[in-house]
Amino acid sequence: MSAYDEVYLQPARANLGRMLDVAVDGLNYELSEFYGLFLVSGLAGRFGAGDYGLITGCSGAELAFRVLDEVRPGEVSRNAVRYRYDRSPEYWCGWALARYQWKTSMSFETINRMAPINEVREMYDAFHEMDIRQFDAALNERRARFFRTPLRMRRMAARLSQAQLAIESGVPVRSIQQYEQRRKDLNKAAAETVVALARALFCSVEDLLE
Repeated sequence: MSAYDEVYLQPARANLGRMLDVAVDGLNYELSEFYGLFLVSGLAGRFGAGDYGLITGCSGAELAFRVLDEVRPGEVSRNAVRYRYDRSPEYWCGWALARYQWKTSMSFETINRMAPINEVREMYDAFHEMDIRQFDAALNERRARFFRTPLRMRRMAARLSQAQLAIESGVPVRSIQQYEQRRKDLNKAAAETVVALARALFCSVEDLLE
């Protein structure tokens, strides 16, 4: 399930992108330093939960200053901040991460553990002109390595290979692979598919869902 209503997604993406752009290009912070401040400020959690005062009720520049007010009050002046009007690499990082967080409902802190902000910045050259779903897929691959899905953990506990589970459940082995890699969302699978997997693994449907 998405973190908040999709109607607020575009302004949220713009705000997070502009926040990072202002912090790096306008206030001269290192990207990882400022993003770390965002994560510890308490505002990252509120933003990710859909706090409308943060995702639509202020500008990206105001959001940057609110982060600093929470963590380092008085460190910078609120004079007019210059920033690029095009999409800087830092803007793209926030713009892309806001969508991924919205789509997965993961916390920004958890996402940063599996894909640190500087590594996201390194993805800019390869991904910024691609369909954003390619970025999502790249982070999902990291997620699959970093966090095992409940399906994979249950299968491994049962000492079944993917092929064996496919035979026991009747679910195609390719589908099982895609669910475990999060290329397909088991939460959105047909009920009979999830029930068949649960029966084969001797667990409840809820045990397999994220």
